[in-house]
Amino acid sequence: MNKIKRLHLLKTLYTYQSLGIEYTDDIQDLNQTRASLKSLPNDLQALKNITYNCHLCQLSKTRKNVVFGEGDIDADIMFIGEGPGANEDETGKPFVGKAGELLTKIIENVLNIKREQVYIANIVKCRPPNNRVPTPEEVKSCTPYLMKQIDLIRPKIIITLGATAYNNLTNDKTPISKIRGEILPFGNAKIIPTFHPSFLLRNPSAKKYVFADMKKVKGIKDEGFSSNH
Repeated sequence: MNKIKRLHLLKTLYTYQSLGIEYTDDIQDLNQTRASLKSLPNDLQALKNITYNCHLCQLSKTRKNVVFGEGDIDADIMFIGEGPGANEDETGKPFVGKAGELLTKIIENVLNIKREQVYIANIVKCRPPNNRVPTPEEVKSCTPYLMKQIDLIRPKIIITLGATAYNNLTNDKTPISKIRGEILPFGNAKIIPTFHPSFLLRNPSAKKYVFADMKKVKGIKDEGFSSNH
């Protein structure tokens, strides 16, 4: 088990343990860990209903809507961002503002698929006030929901948008500028980190890097997701 898998495994175990969930000590594989954790329902709608009534962290006190995620529940490609912004908090849908418009263009123009064919979620499901970075405690509260989504959707490629998404999902603190575009193992899937669309709106010159990263994703997709680059 490599370092990223091991760190992620420990993080997942501690998160579930904090919620009172039991696990065995002799688990060696991430997939076995997920299967053994008596956690959340094996149904996305039931999971969504639970998140709508979640009050595990302070974000529940200021949210207007829980932003669970949306898209194809059988998607091969899953995008994970940081957290909802003002537009998302109003609508309950992920990536609907200017950053969302840019993400849609990236999906449709580079990957050549419709936005509805991917699944989009965030590290946290409630908007942090003033769009600040979510705290470790807030991330910890939301991690089981996101991990269950990943388990149920079973994407072949997970594209993390920005440092917060990548760092928290993998527990690897490598700067996004150094890790973006890398193809990394994540259970049965691959993770490809890239810049967040909001960053691209502030730094248009960085679009070429995301374009290159998405070309890698398209290459893997066109090969039938069997690439081991």
